[in-house]
Amino acid sequence: MLNANHPCARSIRQVMDIFGGKWSFAIICALHAGPRRFNEIRNDLGISTKSLSDVLKNLEANGIVTRTVHSAAPITVEYALTEKGSDFEQVFIKMSEWGMKWLNHSSSEETC
Repeated sequence: MLNANHPCARSIRQVMDIFGGKWSFAIICALHAGPRRFNEIRNDLGISTKSLSDVLKNLEANGIVTRTVHSAAPITVEYALTEKGSDFEQVFIKMSEWGMKWLNHSSSEETC
């Protein structure tokens, strides 16, 4: 059994601190196709302004997304995945494969 102080357990706790929120995965998926404006993300996901702002601040503070302010009128803010954020794609794929194998009870052969 894995001790809570084992480096692997500590690493997983740190990852969950970054990605464990309700909206983190959905936001990262939305940004995977490319940079998006705040309101595009909010409208696509149906997330509240405060929740989106809080999650984006956390992801930015952890180096997962970048925030770019475009000063052209009207001022717009755009978010994009960093290299670190994009690198998490492999984790998404593995999680999806695991879910399809163990949680999806249909006989679908679709993959990500």
